[in-house]
Amino acid sequence: MRNIYLSTLLVCFVSFSFAQDNVAEAKKKMDAGNFSGARADLTKIIDANPRNKVALNLRGEARAGLEDFYGAISDYTYALEVDSTFAEALNNRGEAKVNLGDNEGGIEDFDKAIRFNPKFTDAFTNRGLAKYNIEDLQGAYFDFSNALELGPPDADKYFNRGVVKAELGEFVSAIDDYSKAIELDKNDATLYNYRGVAHYSAGNLEQAIADYNLAIKLEAKDPLMFENRALAKSEMEDYKGALEDYNKALELNPEDPETWYLKGVVNYYLEDHDAAINDFTKAIALDDTNPSYFDNRALSKAAKEDYAGAVDDYTKSIELYPNDPETYFQRARAKISMNNEYDACLDFKRADELGSAEARAEIKKHCK
Repeated sequence: MRNIYLSTLLVCFVSFSFAQDNVAEAKKKMDAGNFSGARADLTKIIDANPRNKVALNLRGEARAGLEDFYGAISDYTYALEVDSTFAEALNNRGEAKVNLGDNEGGIEDFDKAIRFNPKFTDAFTNRGLAKYNIEDLQGAYFDFSNALELGPPDADKYFNRGVVKAELGEFVSAIDDYSKAIELDKNDATLYNYRGVAHYSAGNLEQAIADYNLAIKLEAKDPLMFENRALAKSEMEDYKGALEDYNKALELNPEDPETWYLKGVVNYYLEDHDAAINDFTKAIALDDTNPSYFDNRALSKAAKEDYAGAVDDYTKSIELYPNDPETYFQRARAKISMNNEYDACLDFKRADELGSAEARAEIKKHCK
């Protein structure tokens, strides 16, 4: 009997070792990005033992790597049926749910993962991201701070918290987090760009431009970085420098209406109204639903004494957004320039109704 027992034990041990070896091979394939190969290996292991929670969890990761998030959730769920306290599977299932847009479902899984493993750094980070997605900024701040306290510190953790701080208006503190992230990763252009945005928001324009310079040096093909630098230059009234940056941004992405619009604003300040009108027209061709584009083209047309064209643009703007007192006020001024006081007074009165203090004075002057 003893020999039979030992023989059976030996077979079991060999089988267990074989499964472990195959799991290790599957992990290597996953690390190399061969998710299909890993999934195939893990499927064989699971076929031999459907309750192998480690293999189920890993196959879920392989499926997630292939963006088969529904399949991944199925595997994680089976692993949790074997062990409901399996924190790693809970965290992974939460990630898959977030990837499918189910942030609330993801948060429920991250809550459980943290309950079973209170020092699970990744679960805090992932829950923070999910909370950020549903605009629970204070909750995200709490989770990212916990992830940093648990460690180890890395650039992503500081970056995540810095983004939340900036959105909460804590720009100086956000700059501190971005700076710590940069200390840990000096070659990530995104970190300099975000710190530049925080400096810009805090009114530190020179520091913002310095950060944008570093970001562009590391990544010269991101139009947003040129646009951000242009905004800072515009704020410093360096309109020619801003124009150069907007032109570069448009070389990289000519289909962005907002960049055309901002370039038009700079040309307006440079009093190049023909160029400004051209820029606003291109912005409108790409997006004819933004009233600001029509308002600003109208200003440039009025500057060129094309008052009829300005009235047309203000009218279009009012059709898109009928409750802006400034648009009625400016259309009235254009009509005054066309000697059309009757219609101008109708606009001044509407502007007054919507709260324009300037309109009241114009009514006294023109609408007797």
